[in-house]
Amino acid sequence: MRYAVSSALLCALLAGCGYTTESTLPTKYQTVFVSTFKDMSPQYDLQAPLTNALVRKFITDGRLQVAKRDDADLVLEGAILDYRMKGLTFDQADDVTQFVVVVAAAARLTDAESGEVLWEDPLMAGETTYYTRAAGQSSDRLRGNAEVFLPTVRSFSTEEENRAAAEALEQLASDIFYRTVEPW
Repeated sequence: MRYAVSSALLCALLAGCGYTTESTLPTKYQTVFVSTFKDMSPQYDLQAPLTNALVRKFITDGRLQVAKRDDADLVLEGAILDYRMKGLTFDQADDVTQFVVVVAAAARLTDAESGEVLWEDPLMAGETTYYTRAAGQSSDRLRGNAEVFLPTVRSFSTEEENRAAAEALEQLASDIFYRTVEPW
């Protein structure tokens, strides 16, 4: 019995887990053009933070170089479709104490030479939650690195909502980025 278990463990170790540091992109794709996302939502000031977050992700990752449209192998484009905020938790007076923010978008990746659509998603979303701030209190509830890399959106009435919108856009950018660099 011990021999069987030891043999199985040894085989599993020798086989490895399949992890590789090599790119999963086809080698013919070296560059990407990130088009400014159209903003079809009822809010303004969302397209620049989303587009900038996407460009930053490609530059940081390095598998695809960001290029001008005429020099790119791939074209990434899309539209911000909606921005929603709704109450998530309420206090005893039925006032909202926590909101959920969702930014919805459509995105498409196209081979620049052939025009072939490599992937397209008509509905992707980034979301986050935030707590309302009681008078005189500050909120440091933002998770992740959105505050470090992504300037907060400035179109909302409270700093908490501005930060939450920035975080939702950061999450959306990550989803679009990973969809692009992972195998189709």
